[in-house]
Amino acid sequence: MTTATVIGLVAGTLTTLAWLPQVVKAFRTRSTKDFAWEWFAMFGTGVGTWLVYGFLAAAPAVIAANALTLLLLVALGALKASHSQRSR
Repeated sequence: MTTATVIGLVAGTLTTLAWLPQVVKAFRTRSTKDFAWEWFAMFGTGVGTWLVYGFLAAAPAVIAANALTLLLLVALGALKASHSQRSR
């Protein structure tokens, strides 16, 4: 494993895990009102594009970080959709 890959994995781990407290907080408080659907669309598109890039460039650090980020984003989006349905 190259030094660049290790650095990429460390950076990806830190930036991806930075989302975990927010997702946990949203699950605990059952509040996602501060997240705009437009943000989900923009951020999700960006993360998905990075994931495609990671596969095209065969960059494991980019693939791992963005795949996990996308999973966290989907979980948060599902929670927001659930909360939106309940508040109606």
